[in-house]
Amino acid sequence: MDKSSTLLVHYDKGTPAVANEIKEALEGNDVEAKIDAMKKAVMLLLNGETIPQLFITIIRYVLPSEDHTIQKLLLLYLELIEKTDSKGKVLPEMILICQNLRNNLQHSNEYIRGVTLRFLCRLKETEIVEPLTPSVLQNLEHRHPFVRRNAILAIMSIYKLPQGDQLFVDAPEMIEKVLSTEQDPSAKRNAFLMLFTCAEERAVIYLLSNVDKVSDWNESLQMVVLELIRSVCKTKPTEKGKYIKIIISLLSATSSAVIYECAGTLVSLSSAPTAIRAAANTYCQLLLSQSDNNVKLILLDRLYELKTLHRDIMVELIIDVLRALSSPNLDIRRKTLDIALDLITHHNINEVVQMLKKEVVKTQSGELEKNGEYRQMLIQAIHACAVKFPEVASTVVHLLMDFLGDSNVASALDVVVFVREIIETNPKLRVSIITRLLDTFYQIRAGKVCPCALWIIGEYCLSLSEVESGISTIKQCLGDLPFYSVSEESEPTETSKKIQPTSSAMVSSRKPVILADGTYATQSAASETTFSSPTVVQGSLTSGNLRALLLTGDFFLGAVVACTLTKLVLRLEEVQSSKTEVNKTVTQALLIMVSMLQLGQSPVSPHPIDNDSYERIVLCIKLLCHRNDEMKKIWLEYCRQSFVKMISEKQLREMEELKAKTQTTHAQPDDLIDFFHLKSRKGMSQLELEDQVQDDLKRATGEFTKDENDANKLNRILQLTGFSDPVYAEAYVTVHHYDIALEVTVINRTKETLQNLCLELATMGDLKLVERPQNYSLAPERSMQIKANIKVSSTETGVIFGNIVYETSNVMERNVVVLNDIHIDIMDYISPAVCSEVAFRTMWAEFEWENKVAVNTTIQNEREFLDHIIKSTNMKCLTAPSAIEGECGFLAANLYAKSVFGEDALVNVSIEKQTDGALSGYIRIRSKTQGIALSLGDKITLKQKGSS
Repeated sequence: MDKSSTLLVHYDKGTPAVANEIKEALEGNDVEAKIDAMKKAVMLLLNGETIPQLFITIIRYVLPSEDHTIQKLLLLYLELIEKTDSKGKVLPEMILICQNLRNNLQHSNEYIRGVTLRFLCRLKETEIVEPLTPSVLQNLEHRHPFVRRNAILAIMSIYKLPQGDQLFVDAPEMIEKVLSTEQDPSAKRNAFLMLFTCAEERAVIYLLSNVDKVSDWNESLQMVVLELIRSVCKTKPTEKGKYIKIIISLLSATSSAVIYECAGTLVSLSSAPTAIRAAANTYCQLLLSQSDNNVKLILLDRLYELKTLHRDIMVELIIDVLRALSSPNLDIRRKTLDIALDLITHHNINEVVQMLKKEVVKTQSGELEKNGEYRQMLIQAIHACAVKFPEVASTVVHLLMDFLGDSNVASALDVVVFVREIIETNPKLRVSIITRLLDTFYQIRAGKVCPCALWIIGEYCLSLSEVESGISTIKQCLGDLPFYSVSEESEPTETSKKIQPTSSAMVSSRKPVILADGTYATQSAASETTFSSPTVVQGSLTSGNLRALLLTGDFFLGAVVACTLTKLVLRLEEVQSSKTEVNKTVTQALLIMVSMLQLGQSPVSPHPIDNDSYERIVLCIKLLCHRNDEMKKIWLEYCRQSFVKMISEKQLREMEELKAKTQTTHAQPDDLIDFFHLKSRKGMSQLELEDQVQDDLKRATGEFTKDENDANKLNRILQLTGFSDPVYAEAYVTVHHYDIALEVTVINRTKETLQNLCLELATMGDLKLVERPQNYSLAPERSMQIKANIKVSSTETGVIFGNIVYETSNVMERNVVVLNDIHIDIMDYISPAVCSEVAFRTMWAEFEWENKVAVNTTIQNEREFLDHIIKSTNMKCLTAPSAIEGECGFLAANLYAKSVFGEDALVNVSIEKQTDGALSGYIRIRSKTQGIALSLGDKITLKQKGSS
């Protein structure tokens, strides 16, 4: 059923060309009209029309034409039309074109000869080709290389036909002679390709006899040489030593394509350190020399694969990989950093950090638009380095602290989180970090960064001078108190009338009046007094960032300020001997807290203070008024212990993820053991010796043993028809990244031959069929496999449905067997992934599609329900286990997954246990696209009931 592949071009059939009009144009003498008519005929054929009535007209009026364009269109027409009948025999009228093809092969114009030879490459009918073989052979000696190269390809195509070796009995010998004398690079490449395809041994002999000349050959010929080497080494792995020498010699070729293929071939054939090192060096050189970003990304993919399989060798090249950071493309930089971070060791950490520091300094120039994003990536990379190797933290932490006031909030947030972790894991740096943080705190302008910085100040200011400096810095950044004031004016101005509502009344010395806003005033006949509403006091020039953020209504920050001041005051009481100073500081802290509460309840604030922040500030006030040892222990010790526990759990999770990535392989007990040291080493190069050692190591560790999960295969088989149907069908579904492969097994359960059996499929959702259905014949009680490919364009849930149609010899009507639907599950396209808490919150705020699913389940345990959702959705729980431990009746957790199309799926589970034991709450799904949000919501709704 194999057919030649053609390009389907869209043709508007709304106004189809009438066959008679095309026929008239072809019969005329106007060349342009003939060309236009032939194009219309070809378009109709491409769109499924047969138009058999045009064949004789084309033979009579188009065949004799000398115009090159018409001849080319004629060959396209002849390629498209059906040349055989339903029984596979060549149609009688096809003999009419043989004479014309023979004349074209003997034409004086080399273009006519060349395109005709190219057309012969697409013919599969031996009866048409057989009379033309002498003319094809004559073209091997034509003076023009265009004709010779196409003649070689035509011979190769004819030789590969079912009876082609009888038409050209000595074709390999002829082509071998042509190869030895041919000077044209393209013709020489085609000749070598013919030997490689049809007589591989001859191609190998020719290659080994010209080993010294391979590096001087043309690029296209070198590519075929590499293809030959891969093919030979696959069938004869013991002989790959002599071919690897050829590959290494080609690594110095001038063509980038050849060098790239050489490196890939080297990796696929050998695992010797010398070969892997040469391939990795080649990829790194291409990474620097190539300007195309797509090429760079492909090269980084190859380096990532090498890093996974041969990390020890890639460690040596980490600096070469990092040079790719010179590219302005963020995707390239991100991929480069991902590779480099997995290659860091104690030996190269200092060089890597030094290089990353230089890149961070470069981002301050502000020349590129995405410098902020790049700086954030670098900060995260340096953070990862410092966590793995704490000794380098001292060299980078002070540089990064300069970016606490960065305009890119995400970058500044990464810096402050990095500082928070380093100050805990590196006690020696505590004093210098606190000093630097207090000096640069006024530069922080982001409301998300200040709370973390304040927490660091409250936890790690331990000495008297540090505590006093911390309190002084906070007071300076808050500015003068109060945050607002009520001003009184003798006469209201026009401006105040426009800006602020005023309450006025005639004043009398004796009669009090209650105004509209609840304030009191006295009436007097002598004067009139105006009371304006409260106005914001902007503070002095020294007022800093905290005041500006509080005046915008950020009362969560106010609660953090109150907690920080409380911790500092409690610690001051421990380190300060003077009670007077302590009491004075307590009074100042209480004044600040009360002022923040007043600001939150005043009309000056953009919105009133929230209950959580209000309660937190009130708690701090109560604590400072009634201090005791137990509360001191909770605030000054337990908070730090919780943070230490969080850091240790994070490191434990990272170690578990690293262990999960490492694949454990086992050797079978009956595997062959090769004693390498007892083997003869005669004639073996150093590369072959290394390769042999690596093969033995792979066998010992079981890397060659790849057992397929048979149970998993059985789970993928879907029954499409019933057992009582005349045709039984079942499908094995394989989901790849961007397509679905269906292997449908069809069994004829009748005693008759089924004719024109066709598997007709249709799809719903973002699924598209790739091929058109074909007709088959199926003998009685026989089976066959039909393959179908379906393209997937998104993670939206799709359905494949269809039927099997067939005919029998007894009944002329077509019989139909309806198939069961195949539901494509979203779980096949998403996989658990990990992202930082900051990245999760950022995506949660940005993504516009949300699907809210109410909890409706029979499960009564919160943790059990969460585990069930994680298992059902194939997602990763980002919330730390310690955060969801215990039985409190509430549970909130974040889940994350990534699709094969790069889409992010975010899920927040918030549940509460009711008094009757049932669970209630909501599961919120957010994504950038609608499809994944809806599909995941449907999946959760279906699966949340229970463990079924």
